Amino acid sequence: MENNKDYYVHDSALVENGAKIGSGTRIWHNCQIRSGARLGENCILGKGVFVDSDVVVGDNVKVQNYVSVYHGVTIDNGVFIGPHVCFTNDLLPRAVNKDGSPKLADDWLVSPIHIGEGASLGANSTIRCGIDIGAWAMVGAGSVVTRDVPVQGLVYGNPARLQGFVCKCGAKLVKLPSTADTDNKINYQCPLCNEHYFIKEME
Repeated sequence: MENNKDYYVHDSALVENGAKIGSGTRIWHNCQIRSGARLGENCILGKGVFVDSDVVVGDNVKVQNYVSVYHGVTIDNGVFIGPHVCFTNDLLPRAVNKDGSPKLADDWLVSPIHIGEGASLGANSTIRCGIDIGAWAMVGAGSVVTRDVPVQGLVYGNPARLQGFVCKCGAKLVKLPSTADTDNKINYQCPLCNEHYFIKEME
């Protein structure tokens, strides 16, 4: 890969030819970025991060130590990914076909994952393939996410369940006693920054 002074790559990291790295991004010890991966501007990749081919990462994303981001994952701007988060990409994982032959690239189907803008994934959480995590959602540490997470949803547990909603600042929102608006959206308020949100709760 051509030397580019607009971003930083530690000497121990491997960035393959064909990977695209945005200005201001920092790639630290023992990372591996596969050919075809696209990282946005001002991202931080901690020690031991693996980014597979064709993964798309937006701007201002922070990926902590030893995260594996596999083929089929799209991460929007401003996402936080805690240490040891694991993404999956195959709903029917096998090392071999029925006849015992090793599975090749064309022998399985990628189930994509999308992480919305500003979302946070807690340390050691596992994200099942085929999942959409909404913008500004928060996943608790150690959670196993097996279904979609709504915008600003707070989920945790194994399996992860919706436990409320969070402000863009990260605090858990408080449901106000006032009635819902005309679209049946509930009035929530942040106890830290006092921002109000009208959110339609999932049935």
